[in-house]
Amino acid sequence: MTDMWTGEKVRLRGVEPEDWQGFRDLARHTVDVRNADVVEPPRSEESFRIWTAERAGRPPGGDAFRLVIEALNERTFAGSVTVGETDRRAGRFRTGIEVDPGSRRKGYAVEAMELTLTYMFAEQRLNKCEVEIYAFNDASLALCRKLGFVEEGRLRQHEFFAGDYHDVVLMGLTASEYWATRRPPSVR
Repeated sequence: MTDMWTGEKVRLRGVEPEDWQGFRDLARHTVDVRNADVVEPPRSEESFRIWTAERAGRPPGGDAFRLVIEALNERTFAGSVTVGETDRRAGRFRTGIEVDPGSRRKGYAVEAMELTLTYMFAEQRLNKCEVEIYAFNDASLALCRKLGFVEEGRLRQHEFFAGDYHDVVLMGLTASEYWATRRPPSVR
């Protein structure tokens, strides 16, 4: 690792205006309901340009942010990771990830999540990460289990999506659980 935002396969970076096509392509895969929150009508390319430019102009950091996952070997947009719903008093935050279908099963999601979790646990000194995942999203459930997340509950028929009600699985990972299987970052 050359810096805390770069792994062996991916680099997390800020959103750039040119990323609009990557975000458009992610949105086009709402038929793959594993990663979508809601099915929306088609958007214009101009709306993606405006949306992306607005995010590119935001200052870095804060309690909620979105980063682009860039595949190092091709230097291409591979997806995005988000952090939000940060509660500093309670020491917890939520995260989410979207990976382009052509970039799946390459280890990008695991590495992007590890980079994000390392930042939030080591640099932001938060204690717990929470995620909510549709119960039918086997890939995301497997990803979180691989990272050490533990299922904490299930909200039955909690979300209406794609014509039906679906269960939502609540998972959590504490900083001590995360560091039990990893080395904390070092200045050396």
